[in-house]
Amino acid sequence: MTPYITRALAQQIVNTVKDLCGQNVNFIDCSGTIFASTDEARIGTFHEIGQQAAQSGSVIEVRENDRYTGTQEGVNLPVYHNHKIIAVIGISGNPDEVRKYAKLAERITRLLIREKELDAFNRSEAEKKRYIIRALIDQEDIHPEYLRENLSKWNISEKKSWQLLRLKLNTAETSSFSHFLDSAIQQLLLKLDCQLFTFVYPNEYLAVINSEVFHRQRALLMDFAQKHTSALCIAVGNPVLIHNLADSAFSAETALKSIPADTNYVEASSLDLELILASINSRNKKAFLEKTLDKLSSEDLELLRIYFSCDMSLKKTCEETFLHKNTIQYRLNQIHKKSGYNPREFQDAVRLYLALKM
Repeated sequence: MTPYITRALAQQIVNTVKDLCGQNVNFIDCSGTIFASTDEARIGTFHEIGQQAAQSGSVIEVRENDRYTGTQEGVNLPVYHNHKIIAVIGISGNPDEVRKYAKLAERITRLLIREKELDAFNRSEAEKKRYIIRALIDQEDIHPEYLRENLSKWNISEKKSWQLLRLKLNTAETSSFSHFLDSAIQQLLLKLDCQLFTFVYPNEYLAVINSEVFHRQRALLMDFAQKHTSALCIAVGNPVLIHNLADSAFSAETALKSIPADTNYVEASSLDLELILASINSRNKKAFLEKTLDKLSSEDLELLRIYFSCDMSLKKTCEETFLHKNTIQYRLNQIHKKSGYNPREFQDAVRLYLALKM
């Protein structure tokens, strides 16, 4: 895929041109791979004439279907940017009829690329940081020179490890002193040497921290969390190279969702089972929960949580709940009857434990 244009933008262009000419349109990278098309089945396939057009730098018209690999009758036009070929636009159909649409698509592409470059140049510093963090997390395409220039300006090496910090504010607690908290967070990020950070409306800060700095300053971050227990939660993602920030963001999000009730600070590196459970799709998770916990009451679920936190010890569970041993045994037996899983047998207990963790 060309670094000068995103898949989304290329798809927008081919869809627009098809609306004008009624023919299928392909965006082809310089290796001959179709990376956007009005024919979804062709995305990712090889286009021989597209590759030849990129290599020769000239328009190639085909008047016979299937003469070349992955190629149909039509026009294949190279797209230039800064005197370099960045892609090939291919339009299916009689060349005499679709030639003008290929040229139109090429002009639209160059205008949109220029518009994106001007937009990127004119962004404020805060907007640049917000754009780049979101693009890295969402794995969107960024012009490599633009990204490299800004990372260098913020002293972010592409060869070092970085971690995503998520500081999620409790809006109910912070509404009365949000300015004070905002200032305190800004000072914290300054002390942590986080030059790439942004605020995500309505209540979250995202910041990129160098892994070495994080390990040196972990105590500072934990102390800040402790001082603002009711105001925010802090999650730290796993260390990655900056281009893999999406992975650190995912682990930080998982950590935030799994944060224990008695704390407001968590590191993804401390998780294990939670990371596995987070990868299960919602449909399978729903089916598993319905099978295991659906027939249990809130009181049953609370007893199971306590029982498992006490390592399935009846004695410890009795001490924790102030209930008699016979009462605990009776209620565990009722859970067995309702769910079909016996919490006092290891394999059944594992299933119930996993369901609770979900």
